[in-house]
This record gives sequence, structure tokens and C-alpha cells, in this order.
Amino acid sequence: MAVLDAGQAAVTGARFRLPSALRIALLQIALLVALLAAWELAIRFGLIAVYLYGQPSGIIAKGAKLIGSGELLRDAALTAWEAIAGFLIGTVLGSAAGLALWLVPTGAAVLRPYLIALNGLPKIALAPLIIVWFGIGLSSKIAIAAIITFIVAVITALQGAKEVDSDLVKLLRSLGASRVKTWRTVIVPGAMPWIVAAFRLNVGFALIGAVVGEYIASREGLGYMIYYAGVLYDLNAVWVGIATLMVVALLMYGAIDLIERRLLHRS
Repeated sequence: MAVLDAGQAAVTGARFRLPSALRIALLQIALLVALLAAWELAIRFGLIAVYLYGQPSGIIAKGAKLIGSGELLRDAALTAWEAIAGFLIGTVLGSAAGLALWLVPTGAAVLRPYLIALNGLPKIALAPLIIVWFGIGLSSKIAIAAIITFIVAVITALQGAKEVDSDLVKLLRSLGASRVKTWRTVIVPGAMPWIVAAFRLNVGFALIGAVVGEYIASREGLGYMIYYAGVLYDLNAVWVGIATLMVVALLMYGAIDLIERRLLHRS
């Protein structure tokens, strides 16, 4: 009888156990709520200054106001479009260029120091030149995001191509496969994990490019909103802009996850 009761209790416990994904999501929400509550209490009890850190209740009120006016959605859509366009242009072209360099080892060796130098260069230093070349409109922000992501994608794709199993490459070449066929059948699929990793890195870099462009020359966008709110010491608006950028980044990461699953499913 005791064994039956224990078994029934185990079945009941298993039946009401939350799925691991839902449990993690609830813990993540609980962590966020706890941090915001601690922040709010620290402000209300005078432990930290509201004019230096903002206030969660004020941030929520400011966010609701900006959403109601349509300003936040407009700025978020503009920045997201700049980041996504720059990401796609830079990452796709950079990945293709990095893979293509495997076909021409001499060219890769010649370009290597230039790629390293460009990768180490703080890309914000290029922003004034790009603003001059492309103007203060949408194209300059897309160009900044594209240039930043292009360099990362080239280096990552080329390194991924080099990391493909050399024994497998030698085997195919010994069986008479041309360099192009080896590249198409082995190098490109083998470098895909590296390319997807570059996609993830470039989400943040694309947003950096778009926001930096908006800092320098813009009248709209999340970067401009954050900069202008900072000048006015409206820290609640600054936090609203930062939180919105984080939401845009999470949505872009989610899209990358979908792409990765499709690639893995096809392979």
C-alpha cells in the first residue's frame, strides 16, 4: 500500500511539474521583477539618487507616454530597419567574401594585414567620413552598420573555411575533385557554424553602427532619442531607449535562431 501511495505521489508530482523552458522563463521574469523592485525601493528610501539612475516607475510611465504618442515605435522601427539592412548587406557580402578567399590563398595572405587592421580599428572613427560620403539620411546609418558587420563576417568566414578538416579536403582532392567542387561540397557546409556565429556577433555590431550614426547626425531613431534625453538629463527616457534597443536585439537574435534551425534541418 505504501509503495502504491509513493508511486501515485510521484506520478502526481511529475504531472504538475512545469516544463523546463517555462520554468526558466518564469525565473527570468522573476529575476527582472526582483531587480526592478530593488531599484524602486532603493530610490524611494533615498539609498540612490533618482536624478543619477532614473526610477522604474518613472521609466514605465515614460515608456507608456512615448508608446501612446507613437514616437517610440517610430524611432524603434527606424533604428531596427537601419540595423537589419546594414546587418544583411555586411554579413551576407562579408561571409561570401570570406568563403571566396579560401579559393585564392595568395589573395587571402595579401589581404590578411589589412583585414586585421580594419578589424582592430574603432569603427566609430569612420563614422564622420561615412556621414560626409553618404549624407545624414538613412543610407549613412546603413553604411556604418554594413561596414562594421562586413569586416567581422569576412574574418569569421575565412577562419571557418580554414578550420574545415584538412584530411577531408586532401581526400577529395586525391579523388580528383576540383578546388571549386571541394569548396562547394566541403568548405561551405563546414564553415556554416562559424558563419552563424558571425551572425550572432553582428546583431550587436549592426545596432552599434545604427546608433552611432544616429548619435552623430540624425533627428530621429533610438540613438537620437537616447542622446537627446541624456543631454536633457531625462534618464527615464534614456532607459526607455536602452530597453527598446535590447528588445530589438532579442528579436534579431530570435530570427538568427530560426535561420540556424533551418540550416541544421537541411544539413
